Amino acid sequence: MLIGLWIRDVVLIEALDLSIGPGLTVLTGETGAGKSIILDALGLATGARAEAGLVRRGAAQAAASAVFAPAPDHPVWEILEEKGLSYARDEDLVLRRTLSADGRSRAFVNDQATGVGVLKEIGEALLEVHGQHETVGLLDPRTHRPLLDAFGGLGPEAAAVAQAHHAWRAARERADELRRLVERAAADTEELTLRLSEIERLDPQEGEEAALAGERALLGAAEKALSDIGAAHEAFDGLSPRLAAAVRALDRARERALSAGATEDAAAVKRLAEASAALDRVLIEAQEAEAAVDAAAASFEFEPDRLEKAEERLFDLRGLARKLAVSVEELPGLRARFAERLRAVETSEDELKAAEAELAAAARAFFAVAAQLTAARTAAGEALAAAVMAELGPLKLEKAGFRVAVESLPEDRAGPAGIDRVRFEIATNPGAPFGELGSIASGGELARFALALKAALAGRGAGPQPLMIFDEVDQGVGGAVADAVGLRLKKLAADAQVLVVTHSPQVAARADAHWRIAKAGEGERLRTAVEPLSAEPREEEIARMLAGAEITDAARAAARALMAA
Repeated sequence: MLIGLWIRDVVLIEALDLSIGPGLTVLTGETGAGKSIILDALGLATGARAEAGLVRRGAAQAAASAVFAPAPDHPVWEILEEKGLSYARDEDLVLRRTLSADGRSRAFVNDQATGVGVLKEIGEALLEVHGQHETVGLLDPRTHRPLLDAFGGLGPEAAAVAQAHHAWRAARERADELRRLVERAAADTEELTLRLSEIERLDPQEGEEAALAGERALLGAAEKALSDIGAAHEAFDGLSPRLAAAVRALDRARERALSAGATEDAAAVKRLAEASAALDRVLIEAQEAEAAVDAAAASFEFEPDRLEKAEERLFDLRGLARKLAVSVEELPGLRARFAERLRAVETSEDELKAAEAELAAAARAFFAVAAQLTAARTAAGEALAAAVMAELGPLKLEKAGFRVAVESLPEDRAGPAGIDRVRFEIATNPGAPFGELGSIASGGELARFALALKAALAGRGAGPQPLMIFDEVDQGVGGAVADAVGLRLKKLAADAQVLVVTHSPQVAARADAHWRIAKAGEGERLRTAVEPLSAEPREEEIARMLAGAEITDAARAAARALMAA
């Protein structure tokens, strides 16, 4: 809802601050008083096309701000989110624009600089203009399908179609992905098979490179090591026999001493026994040491070509790793990946067949529910056409025809909204061909037709209603037709905010708020002023609209009757 309009130096308005309430607000005044300036200023603030002529003569720039209070669920917040503009859903939304005398303009949303195009997009989400030269919103065929669905209460059917389309699209993406995989894998199969056979021929093992490198280093040092071990082994040549002979000699010396009468306790006998025992221990240790040296020598004895084989193995592993642009340590893992990719080639074709079957089923499901939605839209279109036709007669458009064209789209243009193109079409006279709204209707007929359509759609759950502006919707009509216009505007204003520029007392009498637009001053000091009217001034204004220049008591009485109706 628009709650405030701030205008500075726009045409004949020097400074004006307006507070706007809900319901139906009418703007009246003499022809040329400047009623359209208010709408021009609102258009300036909401991104409409603006020319330097809007700047008041003598001023450097014109400026206008429109303050809206959208509901928390209003779609306009999503637009701000998309454009990266900060906002708070529980606060007002301020659109502002300045226009310099040289034609340059600047746009702001909540005091954040933005482009005029962004301002226009936001403005289109907040208001509709139905006037002599344009009907913003209804002229755009993109709005017709959502309006028809809202009128027919087709939200559940449309949601089912959107869900089915999502499933169809997901199935198509899955099938496309598998198809690409199969094509790519098939092209790589020969190469994968060759590389895998090369890896399997070598059969690389985890940690093999480090083990081979260590073995090669050891084998390279083995010859020198064996020479050193041989030198150590020479020290044992004849040592054991000599030690054994020494032990036997000491044992004989001990036996001679005992034979000569010495006792075991004799010092000489004891020393001989101790020496013999020590030599015996040395003999045992020498024998063990010699065995250890022999064992060490045996550990360095390899096959004659073992070093050559280790070096060849390392060369082959590292050559294959370079060829495949990996490290030797990565070869076992690469073999597993190649094998998995080859298995995927074998299984992906079966998966692709299953995915294509799912895709066909998803397509059938989508087109089935889409066809049901088409039928429902066709029926809703007939009902809407009847409702609009019922509104046209009272609005002096009884010769016009209206229809809702529901046409099937090509399969490749089906989308989450279904398979239909929906257009509202009119024919201005019996027998005339139907055509788009903008190409057929003109002037006041266009605005009244928009009013008829809005009246037919009212209360049908079309979501948050924008501010609706009707500029001289009653042009060229009076009496009962003007009264019919007023009644329908009042009906619309029960669920939405409506702003009307009118010359019709029947319309003005239905207003919840009434502004009188007038000029004041002379020459260069001529200014447009806006006066909100209370009950008595309002009665006088409606009487003026009825009587013209001279307001009579009869006109005042008629005004009171209209206001009381």
